[in-house]
Amino acid sequence: MENKYEKWHKVKERIDNLDSANFYFNEREIWWCYLGANIGIEQDGKGDDFLRPVLVFKKFSRRMCWVMPLSTQVLKGMFFFPLLAESNIIRIAVLPQMRMVDIKRLCDRLDLISYSEYELIKKELTAFMQ
Repeated sequence: MENKYEKWHKVKERIDNLDSANFYFNEREIWWCYLGANIGIEQDGKGDDFLRPVLVFKKFSRRMCWVMPLSTQVLKGMFFFPLLAESNIIRIAVLPQMRMVDIKRLCDRLDLISYSEYELIKKELTAFMQ
């Protein structure tokens, strides 16, 4: 029986072979992202493709961005920040799980947060980092 790491490795190989030359994304967007099978308490993707919604927090280039994993479970504490998306769905940003990703990991655009929500999460992240 294949374990989750063997399954993830096959998905990762497929993702790495994707053509992303004509692929565009922006800050504030929520995407399905291939986060994979991770270790310990790190945020995993779910399902056969190891996907999880993420917020594109910072765009560094046309191929690289900083993302925050999102959850629809109500999580409370200094590590979590609720975001209201334009679809009126509340998602919880998991602040300490931010990571840099190549855009090949982004799958489908799901939603968007407002400029005011984006400013709130930036302030929250700054406070969290201190």
